[in-house]
Amino acid sequence: MVSGKTVGAVVGGLGIVVSSALMGGAVPRDLRPGGPAPWAAHLASVDAALAEGDVPAALSAWHAAYGAALGSRRWEGFADVGDACLRIGRASSAPASAVPRARDLYLSALFRARDVGSLDGVLRVAVAFDDLGDHEVTAHALRMARRLAGSDPGPAVRDRLAALERGRPAIPF
Repeated sequence: MVSGKTVGAVVGGLGIVVSSALMGGAVPRDLRPGGPAPWAAHLASVDAALAEGDVPAALSAWHAAYGAALGSRRWEGFADVGDACLRIGRASSAPASAVPRARDLYLSALFRARDVGSLDGVLRVAVAFDDLGDHEVTAHALRMARRLAGSDPGPAVRDRLAALERGRPAIPF
């Protein structure tokens, strides 16, 4: 039988190991929460290639951004890469072909944001689904956001939720 003291000692020891790993550099800085986005440089390359009209180069950079976002496991990466996917689609000869992949990325972002308790993330992705015209997922995301916001959200959160519910662009985050 395991005692409460044993569990406490194990949890405390794990905390020390994790904090030592973070402080000692065992976890790369760009994978730490709040660290720089490891996909950002790749997305800058996507935008530079699109500005030059080079869709194949943009796709190549997008794949690198997708890999970085996947490796980070952060909701922001999936949302940013989904946005870039749509930009590439608009620049190509078949913009509608980008929507299914962007939708999958936004779904991943939505559930990751919910899982980490990010109200901003859930609302950002709700706006993305609303922009895609996917009102069913937008409504689901709004239900998630209401749960995350709690019983007494502040006025700014109430305004953002109300703007989405009315079908107008949400207040920017």
